[in-house]
Amino acid sequence: MYPETKPAEDLTEIRSFLLSERDKSLSETEWRFRMRGYGYNLRRTERGMEIARLPQNAVLGTLEI
Repeated sequence: MYPETKPAEDLTEIRSFLLSERDKSLSETEWRFRMRGYGYNLRRTERGMEIARLPQNAVLGTLEI
């Protein structure tokens, strides 16, 4: 139910977690809110959804949606 407590550094692992949580959410707003609770900031850009680690807001990569 909850991701492991260690921070995931592998982008494929993060991507699968984000997409599985997206399936559980009713809207993009709810999904982004839930991800902030897990320590990820999601920002929509022209290339897709930018993934950043909180609280530093360090960009990890982009999720093409």
